[in-house]
Amino acid sequence: MPLSYPNFKFEILKSSRQSNARLGKITTPHGDVLTPAFIFCATKAAIKGASPAQMKACDTQIQLANTYHLMINPGSDLVKRMGGLHKFMGWNGPLLTDSGGYQVFSLGYGSVSSEIKRKNLTPRQKSVCKISEEGVVFKSYLDGKLHKLTPEKSIEIQRDLGPDLVVVFDECTPYNVDKSYTENSLHLSHRWGVRSVNEFATHHTGVQALYGIIQGGVYPDLRCIAADFVNNQSFFGHAIGGSLGAEKEQMYDVVAFTVPLLNPSRPIHLLGIGGVRDIFSAVSHGIDTFDCVHPTRLARHGGALIRAIQNEDTTKEHLVLSHYRFKEDERPIDDTCTCECCRTYSRAYLRYLFSANELLAIQAVTLHNVTYMNRLMTAIRQAILDDRLEDEKKIWIHEEKEKTVQPKTKNTLIKSEMALV
Repeated sequence: MPLSYPNFKFEILKSSRQSNARLGKITTPHGDVLTPAFIFCATKAAIKGASPAQMKACDTQIQLANTYHLMINPGSDLVKRMGGLHKFMGWNGPLLTDSGGYQVFSLGYGSVSSEIKRKNLTPRQKSVCKISEEGVVFKSYLDGKLHKLTPEKSIEIQRDLGPDLVVVFDECTPYNVDKSYTENSLHLSHRWGVRSVNEFATHHTGVQALYGIIQGGVYPDLRCIAADFVNNQSFFGHAIGGSLGAEKEQMYDVVAFTVPLLNPSRPIHLLGIGGVRDIFSAVSHGIDTFDCVHPTRLARHGGALIRAIQNEDTTKEHLVLSHYRFKEDERPIDDTCTCECCRTYSRAYLRYLFSANELLAIQAVTLHNVTYMNRLMTAIRQAILDDRLEDEKKIWIHEEKEKTVQPKTKNTLIKSEMALV
């Protein structure tokens, strides 16, 4: 029997006349999310450097927590006993959890995220012990204990955590595997997807909605197969995941090719993307939501996001506040920003705080970057409403330096293949 989602709704409020961009609204039991929207990563049920009240004050609509991390510590059973993730972390707005698949397999392939590095775990150590039809066995990054994660277990953990939006379990393949492996992995993920749907349906009470994932790497025919699969399952929404290529242009091509294949009545999420240029490109192709650790992680390393209109001497999307040139700079990061950081602190003071390793530095710039991303998404939504998305880009996107012409690569071949599908 197809799943229904009586407490959830996705509405398209306006379609752009310039592109495939769309203005929408996702309704959840914990509130509405106006789209396009950015989802901040509260990876371990917390935003590093900002409280839930501060996130709300910065106009944050929705956050994401990580199934992999929370199953290891403190455990989903504890979170359930504490009243669920919303109550546990003090956030009363919409929440999404991912399936844990990305973290399991990124660790398994040896590409350990800097968020979970430890002195006794180098980036080359691999934690996945076995991938099978049943699921995956892996070692905890905390203590080396073995854990098994199956499609059923992933859904069970997410049910215990209690977010509004949950995601099916899948294998996330890296860019460097060949097409044969990617195809076999795709079909395995689809079998896991069916099991995820069945487990979700068994205990479905209407308080959660399920997203399916579109894998397939950079291969158009595999993305077509994946799109057909998710369209024919009773998912509430879709999430584009997996390898999106070795460079940005290839990622843009994959997204542009994939989105039109998907059921347009469902919200479409792009996993792990948070660059401003990337967001504008993806929005123009019809992406509704994004998630990424980039804005908050950047803040912890002294990076403050800025708009192109500020005419700073940089082609980057951010200022590196530890730079000597800010030592006597009395200006705020952005004099048009209303965040607490920009209302209170100068660049000179922020530079000093980072040099002194003061925690206030991280908190202040985190609040600025969160506010920046929410201002960005508000501006994008208004630009779609006004049919001026291309003009809005000029305010936010910095000009890139000219790139030297490179010989034909795999990217060129993929583009050619896309034209034939």
